[in-house]
Amino acid sequence: MIKRNLLVMGLAVMLSACGFQLRGTGTTELSIKELDVSARNAYGQTVIQLRDVLQNSGVDVHSGAPYRLVLTNEQENSRAATYTGGSRSAEYELTTVLNYSILGLNDLPLLSDKLEVRKTYVQDGGNMTGSDQNGLQVREELRRELVQGMVVRLQMLSPAQLDELQSKAEQRAKAEAQAAEAAQRYRDETPQQSPMEVPGQ
Repeated sequence: MIKRNLLVMGLAVMLSACGFQLRGTGTTELSIKELDVSARNAYGQTVIQLRDVLQNSGVDVHSGAPYRLVLTNEQENSRAATYTGGSRSAEYELTTVLNYSILGLNDLPLLSDKLEVRKTYVQDGGNMTGSDQNGLQVREELRRELVQGMVVRLQMLSPAQLDELQSKAEQRAKAEAQAAEAAQRYRDETPQQSPMEVPGQ
């Protein structure tokens, strides 16, 4: 019994040293402590679940945060991957793509990217009810993977990196404003030529 316990403890130590963690037991600690999270579909399940996960991870999600994560677009595509004999059953591939942006102060865009997840499931032509339930379950799994993937992306960002992106965005916006001002000044200072009058024949 003692040997068995020692063996289990030894395996646990080895696995943890390799970075192995059971699903749901790993830490989701983020260095970003404040974030506003919004979406084009404000009442969609993805943004709701993402807010919950972030709040449970110690992030203060509120509208006054200095940085804002915007889920700009979420698209789902389905295609038949394989067919079985008699066309009674088919394997479908579901793909969900989530586009997102992170905005800084004055709504300056700091970065934009996308996440993509996919899964396959079998739709049984002889059991449409069961197949529909299977499809709903796969969609839920895809949504959870999207949320987990978004959290991983945020874990890779630090406040210092966001501050640097904010500084670069401000410099870029300032340069664009100066260029637009110079172009407008040039137009204002350039005399407008009157249209040439063509004498009547």
